[in-house]
Amino acid sequence: MKKLIPVPFLIPFFLSSLLLLISTNCTNSTNSTNTATNIRLPLFFGDNMVLQQKTAVPIWGKADPGGTLTVQIAGRRKSAAVSDSGTWRVTLKTPKAGGPFVLKIIGQDTLTFKNVMFGEVWFASGQSNMQMPVGKGGEVLNYKAEIAAANYPDIRLFQTKQTISRTPLEDVQGAGWQPCSPETVPEFSALAYFFGRMLYQKLHVPIGLIHSSWGGTPAEAWMSEKALKAFPEFAKAVQDVKESFDIVNYESHVQRYKKDIAAWEKTVGRILDNSATLKLGWQKRGFNDCGWKTMDLPAIWETRGLDVDGVVWFRRSVNIPASWRGQDVTLSLGPVNDFDVTWFNGRKVGSTSFYNVPRVYKIPASLVKRGKNSIVVEVLDVGNRGGFEGRKKQMGLTSASGDSISLAGRWHFKRDAYYPNMGRIPTIPAAPLFENLPTTLFNSMVSPFIPFSIRGVIWYQGANNIPHAEQYQRLFPALIRDWRSRWGEGNFPFIYGQLANFMAATPQPGESDWAELREAQFMALKEPNTGMAVAIDIGEENNLHPKNKQELARRFALHALKMAYNMDVENSGPLYKSMKIEGNKIRLFFNHVDGGLIFKKNSVPKFPGAGNGFAIAGADHKFVRADAVIDGETILVSSPQVAQPVAVRYAWARNPVCNLVNKAGLPASPFRTDSWPGLTAGKK
Repeated sequence: MKKLIPVPFLIPFFLSSLLLLISTNCTNSTNSTNTATNIRLPLFFGDNMVLQQKTAVPIWGKADPGGTLTVQIAGRRKSAAVSDSGTWRVTLKTPKAGGPFVLKIIGQDTLTFKNVMFGEVWFASGQSNMQMPVGKGGEVLNYKAEIAAANYPDIRLFQTKQTISRTPLEDVQGAGWQPCSPETVPEFSALAYFFGRMLYQKLHVPIGLIHSSWGGTPAEAWMSEKALKAFPEFAKAVQDVKESFDIVNYESHVQRYKKDIAAWEKTVGRILDNSATLKLGWQKRGFNDCGWKTMDLPAIWETRGLDVDGVVWFRRSVNIPASWRGQDVTLSLGPVNDFDVTWFNGRKVGSTSFYNVPRVYKIPASLVKRGKNSIVVEVLDVGNRGGFEGRKKQMGLTSASGDSISLAGRWHFKRDAYYPNMGRIPTIPAAPLFENLPTTLFNSMVSPFIPFSIRGVIWYQGANNIPHAEQYQRLFPALIRDWRSRWGEGNFPFIYGQLANFMAATPQPGESDWAELREAQFMALKEPNTGMAVAIDIGEENNLHPKNKQELARRFALHALKMAYNMDVENSGPLYKSMKIEGNKIRLFFNHVDGGLIFKKNSVPKFPGAGNGFAIAGADHKFVRADAVIDGETILVSSPQVAQPVAVRYAWARNPVCNLVNKAGLPASPFRTDSWPGLTAGKK
């Protein structure tokens, strides 16, 4: 017979079981309720991304309020609660470079990001010379070979879509992180890519490159509202941006502008096609142009003394061999600024209205004659600069069999008989340049990334601030301090490019707003942990966007290797330090001499008697060309025309003579020893 357990003894057992059951159910219910739902992260957290190695990396996003989530990667885990406003953030200590890893954000659902690397992350920004891509639209030096060789899967590229905003955004637009390959590199920033490639080759760690730039934009567009409060001249514009509702409809403005431009192009095309000048026969094969002036092409015509916004005609004869008979021919002219109509042997063969597009026109075999053939190009410049912007090798005729004839060299030219200026041509529609307004690009293309952990910034910008170069002396350092303050990572390396040489050389010393902007960039070196890549010797007279981005990127990378990675490299050319008057001479002292100063022997003067790019002045402020002699690690400057000198300038022009380098072969920055008011003094 079984022994029965008294009821009083069973009561505690049942109560404890009931409590345990309730507790278990409550626990399961609590986990379900408190686990984060609807988790989202900014676009730059994704597959293929690079996270900065050996630091504390913030990872953040949004979710439904009230839950918790866990971030996990490479054996590291950290949890966070979602705030009442729906935001969350964790900070993970990252290991040394390596990968690939999987990043998981674990809530009720798990977000998984694959092929994640730890390495070095750099943020690249600025205007067109940073935006200029390796391939289409840029076509840098040896771009085809560079694209074909761009197999670097451990270099990761993030391309930020160009957008604007009245207020700071929380995310950006783009295609996400992409491993570097011949397929992904053509439309990526050439300067950023070549910079990252050199770092990869030296450091042998994954490299992450975030590119966020916009051509033709001023520094104030890349600054926050708070930073611009120190500049009263921007107060109204900043307020207008905040209150403007037009920016919300930016895309509709762009679409309307495109329609307006298309209509304008058709109108102008009809004007050029039906110009009364055609009745004079300027386009015909046998026209006599002996009375026309001549110009060596390619060239921007302002650099050849032709200051015209309007129509200019160019003619050239070319002898075609009999072996080309029966073959179609390709006519290449390179980029033409802005609008061209082109004839071959009196027949129109093409026209293009966009300035940055190389002109390539097909000539049917029936039009090609043995012996003398004529090429005529009618060019309309609507403002800024006009002419042929390409390189010599872009101008030529090529037969179907692959033979070629260069068209670079002497052409005849004459201003149009009926449209010599823009006065009789419809005004080009104004573009909706909201991206030039203060704060608009900081809000949309910089602020969302903060505080994504980076090693440093590379920056190329300044051309749009040339008219206000003196203001830039304060504006640019304020931008640097603004970004560093907001990122909260201390004085990370900020490396920037000094404006390259451009346009026509000037034979005599004089004032220059371009030189003043370069001086403002030089002065920004007073900010801690900054580096300036001098480009005064690798620009192009006819091209605001020089093709040799490889050398410029190398100079950027030298600063990074020195400043961020403590490598023993010379990272700068000579930088002016001080001067001393010695009778009728001035002695100049420099930093970054690197064991000696050199005047490059292979430098070709831009005009006879140009010397080494130095000028000297007395108390009358009148500069004359000067003799410059290297004396140890100093330079003695003098001129028989200045008995009592007080100031020296070097490479003080838009496109100066400049052949001073150190033993590392790095060029000296342009400089002046005086502080006399310049062209931009007082301009805001």
